[in-house]
Amino acid sequence: MKELIVHQVNITHYRLVELSNLADQAKPFYDWVEKIARKETGSHKTLNEILLSASKETLLNIINYCYNESDANKPLLFDGIGRVYPHKKACFYFFAWIIRDAPQQRLAPLISRMRKLENIDKVMAETDTLCELIYEYKSCVKSFEWLTIREIIIDRLEGSRRSIKGHRLEANVRTALITSFQYYFSIYANYGIYKKVKIADKQIKIDNHTIDVSVELINRSSGQKEILLIPIKTRETEGGGHAHIFTRDIMAAIRDLKENNQKYHIAVVIIAQNWSASELENINDQIDLIFHFDMSPNKFNGFDDDSQIKLNKYIEGILSNG
Repeated sequence: MKELIVHQVNITHYRLVELSNLADQAKPFYDWVEKIARKETGSHKTLNEILLSASKETLLNIINYCYNESDANKPLLFDGIGRVYPHKKACFYFFAWIIRDAPQQRLAPLISRMRKLENIDKVMAETDTLCELIYEYKSCVKSFEWLTIREIIIDRLEGSRRSIKGHRLEANVRTALITSFQYYFSIYANYGIYKKVKIADKQIKIDNHTIDVSVELINRSSGQKEILLIPIKTRETEGGGHAHIFTRDIMAAIRDLKENNQKYHIAVVIIAQNWSASELENINDQIDLIFHFDMSPNKFNGFDDDSQIKLNKYIEGILSNG
């Protein structure tokens, strides 16, 4: 990312760039809701036009349709560090974001209260609430266009990021990975040969090895599970012997994983200065793909455009061919 220097001072707004990139990955979800709204109303109007003109009954039908969609090809929605929301929670947050602030802190307690008062299930309480809010306040909001919603999502993601304690580098890599999956979905409206994609929201452990970022993939035809693994290695000093030790550790982990019967796709992200080219080649010979960012981890703020394109092509290859 290019640094923005004014009068010798770096004023680069890294957080805005990263949050904007993450917010853009909500566009497939927005498009999916628009598709559902069109299907429910038999209209070719935009989501903005449909929500502004819909009756209360139509709004409730649209929201319920989204909540209960059984098609496996549903897009994903994420929090501020790129963790995937379960589908019903994603629907709740999406509709709540467009009409009300702080759905978790302020709206969720009210929904819990109404459930206790009337003994109704969570989905009914949420969908009825969202319907009433949108119907009542749509004239105040005035716009449900994507660019308007995008600005709201950026704000909501920043709020959720502040409230989440997580690993920054994992969040950066997870954001790049989400971008690749959503890029594929935006083109094909599915996840290729897989009926389910589950991006882990934290590190996972396989045998004695900790993997920073991972994705569980369920094959559409066979139902078998495959796993994409992306370990992240960092070094604040300039490589040297540490590069050899880290390379040895990575390769030992890869050998152990390959001895399992599980099918793995493996890519590695290395963020370190002057990592030995020969060590990189040794790793690359054993895995699908390697990303080396020649910088201190403190200066890493996500994938650059070329690296993102490289990751997009890698994910497209997996989703298309396994």
